[in-house]
Amino acid sequence: MHERIVGAPASVLAPLLDRLGGPDDVLWPAPAWEPMILDGPPVVGADGGHGPIRYRVVDAEPGRRIRFAFHSTPGITGHHEISLEPVADGRTRVRHVLDCRTGGAMRILGPLLLVPLHDAVLEDLLDDAELAATGSVTRPARWSAWVRMLRTVDLPAVRSVDVPAGAVLARRSLAEQAGRPGALVDAFAVPVWRGFPTDPQAWADATFRDLPGWVCAAFAVRQAVALLVGIDRGEREDFFATRERSETEVLLGGDPGHLRFRASVLVADGAVTLTTVSAPSTAKGRAYLAVVRRVHPAVIRAMLRRAHRRAAQQGRIGLGVS
Repeated sequence: MHERIVGAPASVLAPLLDRLGGPDDVLWPAPAWEPMILDGPPVVGADGGHGPIRYRVVDAEPGRRIRFAFHSTPGITGHHEISLEPVADGRTRVRHVLDCRTGGAMRILGPLLLVPLHDAVLEDLLDDAELAATGSVTRPARWSAWVRMLRTVDLPAVRSVDVPAGAVLARRSLAEQAGRPGALVDAFAVPVWRGFPTDPQAWADATFRDLPGWVCAAFAVRQAVALLVGIDRGEREDFFATRERSETEVLLGGDPGHLRFRASVLVADGAVTLTTVSAPSTAKGRAYLAVVRRVHPAVIRAMLRRAHRRAAQQGRIGLGVS
């Protein structure tokens, strides 16, 4: 059980409870955590969940209480419930109760992984309730060292996808390179959670200007090898300069002598999609891309994961928690 006395009447919190799981939900702590998404208002029958944890509403009193029963989640049976209770002096007790059993592998994974993550997300939810109702949080919750470590390895899913139809700038670059042998073309996507920025330039900057450490090291090796084999070294800023943009897409790129590089960042349909179109201009360029294409997917996945994690962290920075 997690609970907190919030210095606001239940009438202030009740409308917030009724928006739980919807597009304008302010209680569930997204984007710091993968959002709770329901297929309708939180009334009996509404179905959804957060991440792999699935549940449906089995009992509800609008503005006061919602009970969810778990389903389709291997190893977990039972329910969880969030409620509001008026207390003295116009304050409200916000309470969450989890009542469930675990089975199979979840008997080990539950205490080790799910329980500490559950505790952290619920304390963050109570922070959000206090912030939304009063405008401040007296004592923001802080993640334990174990939770911080788990969140570091809890990587968002990066999917290999087709070049989106909405990536107009990427598709135009792709058409311009049609027929060039040895071209590298791929696209990868990560989900955009509620509360994430939707400006494609913000995602482009987060992806290309704040690289993972090992990617920076790989780029330094690339620069050294480029000098040895006689191809244009260029600068990272030149490779990733913004060339064009629309409301939902930005196109980055550079034209060193041995190849033509373009990268599109599209924010649409609930995802950020990074499309790379790189075509060689010389024999050295073809040889270069033959090597690069072997490590390129790992590099792009790492960059998108880091940008996604940074965007999620902003949800806690707003509470004064880093």
